[in-house]
Amino acid sequence: MYRLLSSVTARAAAATGPAWSGGRRGAHGRPSLPVLGLGWAGGLGLGLGLALGAKLAVGLRSAGPTQSPADPEAAGAELPHEQALSPGSPHTPASPAAKGFSRAIESSRDLLHRIKDEVGAPGIVVGVSVDGKEVWSEGLGYADVENRVPCKPETVMRIASISKSLTMVALAKLWEDGKLDLDLPVQHYVPEFPEKEYEGEKVSVTTRLLISHLSGIRHYEKDMKKVKEEKAYKALKMTKGLMPSDQEKEPKEKGGKNHEKSDSPKAKGEQENEARCRHSKHGKKKNDFEQGELYLKEKFENSIESLRLFKNDPLFFKPGSQFLYSTFGYTLLAAIVERASGYKYLDYMQKIFHDLDMLTTVQEENEPVIYNRARFYVYNKKKRLVNTPYVDNSYKWAGGGFLSTVGDLLKFGNAMLYGYQVGLFKNSNENLLPGYLKPETMVMMWTPVPNTEMSWDKEGKYAMAWGVVEKKQTYGSCRKQRHYASHTGGAVGASSVLLVLPEELDPEALNNKVPPRGIIVSIICNMQSVGLNSTALKIALEFDKDRAD
Repeated sequence: MYRLLSSVTARAAAATGPAWSGGRRGAHGRPSLPVLGLGWAGGLGLGLGLALGAKLAVGLRSAGPTQSPADPEAAGAELPHEQALSPGSPHTPASPAAKGFSRAIESSRDLLHRIKDEVGAPGIVVGVSVDGKEVWSEGLGYADVENRVPCKPETVMRIASISKSLTMVALAKLWEDGKLDLDLPVQHYVPEFPEKEYEGEKVSVTTRLLISHLSGIRHYEKDMKKVKEEKAYKALKMTKGLMPSDQEKEPKEKGGKNHEKSDSPKAKGEQENEARCRHSKHGKKKNDFEQGELYLKEKFENSIESLRLFKNDPLFFKPGSQFLYSTFGYTLLAAIVERASGYKYLDYMQKIFHDLDMLTTVQEENEPVIYNRARFYVYNKKKRLVNTPYVDNSYKWAGGGFLSTVGDLLKFGNAMLYGYQVGLFKNSNENLLPGYLKPETMVMMWTPVPNTEMSWDKEGKYAMAWGVVEKKQTYGSCRKQRHYASHTGGAVGASSVLLVLPEELDPEALNNKVPPRGIIVSIICNMQSVGLNSTALKIALEFDKDRAD
């Protein structure tokens, strides 16, 4: 009897939580009861009273702000260890622009709760804008577990490789102003970077190749043999996974006797066995988070000084021939920005952030007091949550060293989308302001580059500091692939994504529309190795559905 009443009391208290006067919350973010010193009898009476009033209270809740029934705490569920890290998410009051998106917000919140709990992330923050207006931003879980500081839209986290997309704006501005030639050898701007050879042949590394990771400059893995074997192994796996019809087309598309030869079952089997032996011989490939250079603690004064980490290393591939994702390539790009602009890289970037109204976006440094900065976490070998080690990202500010908020990332995404679309609207609306970047520049940036890969979505290709998936539909009444651009990020104790889903515009039917038209989604998380691109795309499509309705 007592257990039954205790259960009823707990459930009723959870259901009536938001209805308490003042919405007070206890030390762990849960509603606190305004009743003290109750004995057993008092608890019994309270349990019966709450049970009788629960139905009415639930009705009152439904008249207030919508809360996802899948929210574990709102539902009064007992949380597993990882979920117990999460306070009741402090929902931001809905803005007028959010009207009509309640279904998308509820389903997206549920999706984020599931992703967060699945990976055991301490905290995650999301922001969504529709047609240039922010319609939803919210934090789930903790920005600081030790001090029980909840995530909120203003939480500042590492954005990791989204920094590359920011650096691209600097390069594009210099190119538009005639201060940077994308196709000159990098030594024209940075003579400190030595000229390179590949297999005895003198080769040229250009800014354009660096931007799209085609330069041959290494990433964190220093062992060239391991990298080449891993790429060969991946290529073999992809070929093996192709459908028969695609396998027949593959040699013709790529050409060359070697491809035709390797298509025979015997040759395929030999190649696969050889690759498997080589792969097992060298053991499991280290991921980025097992590479020592990711955890550098040394402070570098400028981009030129950072070059000493890799400038004398050999190229892993002939420039232009193969894709090799490289954050160090963007360290060299930062030096090019300095020489082409005449400003220090960080000073030039701060000017851009000011122009874009990205007032909370800064380089990550340990010394400054940065309000709302989150702490960063990882699980150790015993599966316990621990703080990440201290790192100094001064060697890679351009490729992965900035801090930001979801709100600033939305502003950035909208500025890019506006520039991409404004050319379509010029004929129907001559009063439109120019984009921060010209339409032709944005089209160039969001055009997939041959020989590249988009690791976070195999349907796409890398473009210029963005991954791009093009519109495609192979069969009638079947899957329709939407055009979008995105960049993900992974740093020590952090994961991120910024995704832009442009509206499919008909130039002949623009009516009174003005750019930007489309959905922007930004997600940041204080846990490393969390893939967020597919989640961001699902959220974007949810909002696009409500928008269409």
